[in-house]
Amino acid sequence: MAVQDPQYPARRPWEPQARPQIRLTDAERDDVIGVLREAFGRGQLDEEEFGERTEKAMRAKFGADLVPLTEDLGVTPSGAPRAAPAGPFGAFRSQGGKEGTDPREPLPSTPAERVVAAVGHGGNYFFPVVAPLVLFLLSDRISPYVRRQAMESLNFQIFCIVTGLVSVLLFWLVAPLLVTLAVALGWTVLPAVATIASLMGRNWRYPMFFRVLKDD
Repeated sequence: MAVQDPQYPARRPWEPQARPQIRLTDAERDDVIGVLREAFGRGQLDEEEFGERTEKAMRAKFGADLVPLTEDLGVTPSGAPRAAPAGPFGAFRSQGGKEGTDPREPLPSTPAERVVAAVGHGGNYFFPVVAPLVLFLLSDRISPYVRRQAMESLNFQIFCIVTGLVSVLLFWLVAPLLVTLAVALGWTVLPAVATIASLMGRNWRYPMFFRVLKDD
């Protein structure tokens, strides 16, 4: 007669099989980090609490790991308000179906995020396009504020390149030449202004005719 290992008891036929926990996706972790950031901006969390909870959210593997991080903030991990249906913020935004946000709407930011965002603007003097592009690609794991500023900086570099190329093709006309001079002046001055604005936590937007990259 086989001896049953007490650590791994045999399941009886009539007993339901336990359902395995589903691991979290990066989008679900980002949803919770977004709510923590909004709570930090409203003063519900101080900087130390925000940092600790954000770190735990990034290391979370299952949904149950996220519950303690938001249960005292008035929302559930699924984004449903716990107390007031019309709370100050709605459902978490996920990569798969996030709500569109007004790019002019101010976003909360920490001092560290402001410095990183400033690098995305000022870095264009040393590594044009590359500096904001790297931050934009990594910003999903950093913060919405950094993402928006990196995207704005990258859009400005694309705008300058496209405008410059069009002006070269239309070099015999006066108007494109004036536009080129204006863009060159803007490229020299505006990234510095944007850097200062980011350090102050402002929602900086470059004066441009078009933007290739936009918020979903």
